[in-house]
Amino acid sequence: MSSSLPLKVVVLGAGSWGTAFAKVVADAATAAGSNRQVVLWGRKPEAMAQMASTRINEPYFPGVKLPDNLEFTSDVEQALHGAHIVVLAIPAQALRAQLEVFAPLLEPDAVLVSLAKGLEMGSGLRMSEVIIEVLQGNLVAIDAPSETISGVADRVTVLSGPNLAKEIIVEQPTTSVVAATTLKTAQKVASICAADYFRPYTNTDIIGVEIGGLVKNVIALCVGMCEGKQYGDNSKASVMTRGLAETTRLALALGGKLETMSGLAGMGDLIATCSSPLSRNHTAGRLLAEGIEPDQLHTVMSQTAESIKSAPVVAELARKVEVAMPITEAVVAVLNRTISVEQLAPALLGRALKSESDHIS
Repeated sequence: MSSSLPLKVVVLGAGSWGTAFAKVVADAATAAGSNRQVVLWGRKPEAMAQMASTRINEPYFPGVKLPDNLEFTSDVEQALHGAHIVVLAIPAQALRAQLEVFAPLLEPDAVLVSLAKGLEMGSGLRMSEVIIEVLQGNLVAIDAPSETISGVADRVTVLSGPNLAKEIIVEQPTTSVVAATTLKTAQKVASICAADYFRPYTNTDIIGVEIGGLVKNVIALCVGMCEGKQYGDNSKASVMTRGLAETTRLALALGGKLETMSGLAGMGDLIATCSSPLSRNHTAGRLLAEGIEPDQLHTVMSQTAESIKSAPVVAELARKVEVAMPITEAVVAVLNRTISVEQLAPALLGRALKSESDHIS
């Protein structure tokens, strides 16, 4: 790509988080006085044409005007041509299939940003690992140089934190974390999304940031169940605190850093997702407690609660690395109908007594 061209950022996925993040990037460009090109891609031509005409994503954010400097398209080849930074706002379980289509169209030095929070069913891979695997496979297929193939990991970043899209779209202040193998790459991504209401921090703990972002969805499902059974704040605070403990155990076992778990991608994201009725996973847990079956949630929710599919994968990963995750296991038991929501509290409180200091051992 020619360095003389303005920076081009493409967000793939015009759902709630993809749309909100595209707005952040467009607003950040305006605030910086930059001529950066910002493009939002969605797979439905009619929907994207409507957005281009009205500048409103009616299904997700009715009445909210999107920035004048944000472009819309359903042509992925056109969107990715010349793109320096590609943001993947695609559900975790659809990421591999979609990226296999996108990979041949990517610029060879494009930086990729993952917004998805989950583990891939079947492989148990984190989203950054899925991205690296697909991109490396594409490069092998075209017989790219070995250094190009090995360098893919340095171009993959993840963004996570307390990021409820419905708050961000109306410019309520929030913070986030961008993680990459090097601070230079993380800072490059942070620079394109630093808006007046959105502050990105950086680190190099991709594992910790991803584990924090995906396990909190499972814990939020449990807190939602507490909400649905009309348990009080003591119950919910207990689940959140012990949930952070088991998230920390898993992150450390996989190579993540302790300080990440006490930061925005750990505690921050956990608090927001577990506490807010805007959280789709919190909502799913409440609906389960109110009697909706797991396989019927899609009939009463317009958005996907990633934890329904990722909870069993998280539990499997924890068993593989011999990490105790009792809340996650209990949630999986509810989803599998092994126990009822009513049996959830006794299952957790009836465990053997232990020291609280064992939470990271």
